Amino acid sequence: MIEILQYEFMRNALIAALLASIACGIVGVYVVVKRIVFISGGIAHAAFGGIGLGYFLGVDPVLGVIPFSIVSALSMGVIGRRTKIPEDTAIGILWVMGMALGIIFVALSPGYAPDLFGYLFGSILTVHTSDIILMLSLNAAIIAVVFLFQREFQAISFDEEYAKAMGLPTERLYLLLLCLIALTVVVLIRVVGVILVIALLTIPAVMSRQFTHRLSGMMLLSISLCAILTLCGLWLSCAFNLPPGATIVLVLGVAFLLSYYFCCGASF
Repeated sequence: MIEILQYEFMRNALIAALLASIACGIVGVYVVVKRIVFISGGIAHAAFGGIGLGYFLGVDPVLGVIPFSIVSALSMGVIGRRTKIPEDTAIGILWVMGMALGIIFVALSPGYAPDLFGYLFGSILTVHTSDIILMLSLNAAIIAVVFLFQREFQAISFDEEYAKAMGLPTERLYLLLLCLIALTVVVLIRVVGVILVIALLTIPAVMSRQFTHRLSGMMLLSISLCAILTLCGLWLSCAFNLPPGATIVLVLGVAFLLSYYFCCGASF
């Protein structure tokens, strides 16, 4: 593993893995505690529409994902809260509409759409310096927002009705949290792609919850677990010539099963 660090693409991949671990370790805890895994998956898959939009406009597809995923997140939150449409129904509709729009945009784009498979399933080994700068900026934004609203997010995550009774603007905070999920999706796209994003958002946080119930402790442990397991998956993918995104997700899944077995005494 040390020898391959002489290559720039491998150094970029390691940095990207660590930056992705920070984002999913922080936001993933809120996703798990508040039990909004399904809406997180909806945001991740709807973000494919932004990838298609980027190809259609001739810009970096990741730049197209940022506004598209935020709009998708806000739409799911607002429709689920302010209309009579059940939230899971709204998520499902916007989920498939986002992916359908992405396919249409790609079909309308002139020429061939390169790296499309990478955006779907991850291409961490092709991360460039510009991608790292973008991931670093998004991480800084996520950390800043969580730092400013940590108490409010904690309140709506554990007991939103009580937080509302205390006078907190719960709906605005919820929508802000969905925007953070959208930004995290952007950070993770280059690592595991839109299809597999949900694994990094949930598995490390679920594992950390087995050891502590304090949000700060869960976040630190989730970041650490995500970083270690992502690097293990990256190493295995290089050692056995496997797809990095899928390998990382499988390593996360196996680690979760093992932790559940040893912590909960489960029998398979």
